[in-house]
Amino acid sequence: MREVYMLVHRYRPDAQQSAALMSDELERHGFSVRRSGPLGNSEIVIVLGGDGTILAASELTRGTEVPIVGINYGHVGFLAEVEPEGLPRVVEQITERAWTLDRRMTMDIEVMLPNGERAMSWTLNEAALDKHGNPMVEVSLGVDGRGVSSFTCDSVLMATPTGSTAYSFSAGGPVVWPDVEAMLLVPVAAHALFTRPLVVGPNSELQVVVDSEGARLVCDGRRDLPVTAGTIITARKSDHPVYLARLNDTPFSGRLVKKFDLPVGGFRDRGRQ
Repeated sequence: MREVYMLVHRYRPDAQQSAALMSDELERHGFSVRRSGPLGNSEIVIVLGGDGTILAASELTRGTEVPIVGINYGHVGFLAEVEPEGLPRVVEQITERAWTLDRRMTMDIEVMLPNGERAMSWTLNEAALDKHGNPMVEVSLGVDGRGVSSFTCDSVLMATPTGSTAYSFSAGGPVVWPDVEAMLLVPVAAHALFTRPLVVGPNSELQVVVDSEGARLVCDGRRDLPVTAGTIITARKSDHPVYLARLNDTPFSGRLVKKFDLPVGGFRDRGRQ
């Protein structure tokens, strides 16, 4: 018996109702539907929710080649593949294994505390160091072991290309196509003249030195790491990607236009001339 894993937004009744209907349909097609615990032999993870629920699913699949397909019951749902009205077709495509794999880079995050203790985590979107209710956080930034700037700010983001359309986007960071292997360093509300976002290659390392107390470091809005004054945070490209299942061949530019409702009429008009 083929097996799938289903993860559903717990506070969305419409998502819960759709999940029940979808589970029945999958079982009629010969699938076993797993709703909790480890992945087991699941060949795909179906997410009914928003990007936050997809980030939760990535904790299950990272380190495997099991893909995630998202059905959007959130707001923007940038990582989602399908809107709710397309749900019946999803069952057909899963049954036919009619998907392609979209490999998404993740970053390893290392925290070195002043006492020598070390903590590790990872991120698919971003690691955010923020002031955590304090007036500001003081930071020093470095790339490949060389300092590049110091200032006070509300937050500093270390983001992946996938995360470039999330918190980093709201903070004025660049949009990076997901097949570009790069890392972003994006200051938020910095009190300094040089506060441009930085984009570095996959073999570089990003460093943030925390120069004040009271800050907090959170990966993907889900995993907290301890920080204190004197902490060194390092971000590196990880060897463990996350895979998304793509059910159509819409390019990233098309997804960008659709999700952010971008005006492209002028471009289309010129293209017809």
